Parts: sequence; C-alpha cells; structure tokens
Amino acid sequence: MAKIIGIDLGTSNSAAAVVENGKPNIIPSAEGTTLGGKAFPSYVAFVKDGQVLVGEPARRQAVSNPEGTVMAIKRKMGTNYKIKVRGKDYSPQEISALILQKIKRDAEAYVGGKIDKAVITVPAYFNDNQRQATKDAGTIAGLEVVRIINEPTAAALAYGLDKVEKEEKILVFDFGGGTLDVTIMEFGGGVFEVISTSGDTQLGGTDMDNILVDYIAKQFKAEQGVDVTQDKMATQRIGRPPRRRRSNSRRRSKRRSICHT
Repeated sequence: MAKIIGIDLGTSNSAAAVVENGKPNIIPSAEGTTLGGKAFPSYVAFVKDGQVLVGEPARRQAVSNPEGTVMAIKRKMGTNYKIKVRGKDYSPQEISALILQKIKRDAEAYVGGKIDKAVITVPAYFNDNQRQATKDAGTIAGLEVVRIINEPTAAALAYGLDKVEKEEKILVFDFGGGTLDVTIMEFGGGVFEVISTSGDTQLGGTDMDNILVDYIAKQFKAEQGVDVTQDKMATQRIGRPPRRRRSNSRRRSKRRSICHT
C-alpha cells in the first residue's frame, strides 16, 4: 500500500513527514539538512545550461545566479502572476510543483517505495484561489492532494495527539517566512474546534529581511555613494546569512587527526 506524506509547503523552507510505526518521521532531503536544520529550502534555480536545481542546491547558488533563481513564490499563489526566467514564463503553481517534485523524489527514496498522495498545509488565511492553486501544484508534481489543511490546525493536531482527553484552549502563533497565522483552538475528548483565526498572507520573516537589506543598502550608499540595490548579486549577498566557521582549535584538531592517520 502506497504511503501518504504530509507536506508543509513554505515560503522560505518546506518540510515533509511520513507516519511509520504509528509515529511521524521527518523526511530528509537527498542533501541532508541545510542551514538552520531545514530539509527543503523553497528555492528553484534555472541554470544557463538548462539544468533545473531545487532545494539546497538552488539556495547555494542564489548569490551567483540571482536572475535565474526563484524564491518566496508561495506569496503569489492563487494570482495571475507570472515570473519570466531565461525567456520563459512560469506560474506560481509550476514553480511550486518543482519543489513538490523534489520532495516526492526524496520521500520515495526515504521510504523505499512509490509516493503518489499527499496532505499539504496552507496558511489559515489562504482564500479559495490560493488553496486551489496549491492543489494544482500538487497535481502538476504527480501527487494526488487528498486534503488541504490549515497550518495552525495541523500544529494543534500534533500538539494534542497525546492530550485528547484533556480539555484545553490553545493559541497557535505561526510567524513564517512569508505569512502570519494566529488561531485559537479548543480541543478535548478527541474533538478539535477552531474558535477564531486571523492572519496576513503578505507578512513574514522575509519582510524583516528586506527591511534590514534596505537599511544596510541605504547606509552603504550614504557612506560610499554606491547604490547596491541596482546589483542583484550584491543584494543577495547582503541578505544571505554568513557561513559558519569552525574554530581554530577544531581546525587544528582535524589537521592533527589527518596527520596521525
């Protein structure tokens, strides 16, 4: 019997899980965990040689290929927006489908079998067009989307799996890379009820990043007289987190171990 996977299709990063032996397990990407322990960065890159990179490989080359790299496409879901990359137009569904295809491939490698069904989460404030667009992306990726679930509802379900007998009101505050959701839920006796929900599908950590990048760019222009916002590669470098460096002691220790072997 084919397994059904759960997918969090995020603005900055995506994740997936599968239930095995009654417990949910996070599905790793083929590249392993990336910066911050995330499995699937929501990046798609179109390289000059025609190759398409998705996930961590796409994120790694974003600085050197800003014009060919697409990110944060989730914010355009359910609209008529088209992005032109290397002379070709792509819809948000088509870009999202490439991310879902990557997740599907890595999930099949992880479980050792075919995956053709998925449950995908969306922000609670997604409208019907945005939800349908998410479902369409799954279809393009070769997945039957058996259900679309609100992200706060999924979080509450996971939180309450071992607390179903206890009556409780909880608030789920989900501040993601591109969207914000706040949901109040009540559960007990195996029943979950959404009391109230609110949010903003155009507010997230990405906006904070952009504000910081703009501030740094303005300061640099004031001091150096150069407007780096006209250079996509430069703005990518400003917004990109620094690489972690090993301490000198760790590097020396590694060199010693190499010499001893």
